[in-house]
Amino acid sequence: MGRVKIKFPTEKQLFSTSIPVRIGDINYGNHLGNDSVLSIIHESRMQMLCVWGGDELNILGNSLIMADVMIAYKGEAFYGDVLEITIYSDEVTDRSFDLLYRIETVRNNERMPIAHAKTGMICFDYNSRTIVVMNDALKNRLTIPSF
Repeated sequence: MGRVKIKFPTEKQLFSTSIPVRIGDINYGNHLGNDSVLSIIHESRMQMLCVWGGDELNILGNSLIMADVMIAYKGEAFYGDVLEITIYSDEVTDRSFDLLYRIETVRNNERMPIAHAKTGMICFDYNSRTIVVMNDALKNRLTIPSF
C-alpha cells in the first residue's frame, strides 16, 4: 500500500502555533483521534488567518473553501501533550493553494512527530457559489515568507 507523503518546503513557512490535546480529543485507543487531528489543523489555520486579519470568509479580500485533505499519522499524541503546528504554503496557483501542516509534540525533552497534513484550499465566492481568482494580496502572503 502506498503511504501519503508530504514534503515540506522550508522557505514557505507561514505560521506556527501551539494547541493542547483536550480530553475530548482522546478516542477509545486512549490517544488523539483522527477526527481531532482534522479539527486541530482547522483551528491552526483559523488562528493563522486571524493573525492575518481575517477568516475563511474574508482573508485579504478572498473567501476560502477546502477542496481536499490528506493526513499522514506519524505517532501518537496523548491527553496533556501540547501540539506544535507549523503551517507552510505550496502549489500556489491563480485560484488555489495547498497548506501543509507539521504537527509535533515534545515529550520527555524529545521532539516527536505526530502527523503531517495537507489541505487544498480554493478561492470561492459564496454568493455565486463559484471558484474565483485569488487576489494579489493573498497570493503575496502565501508566496513571500513572513514568519
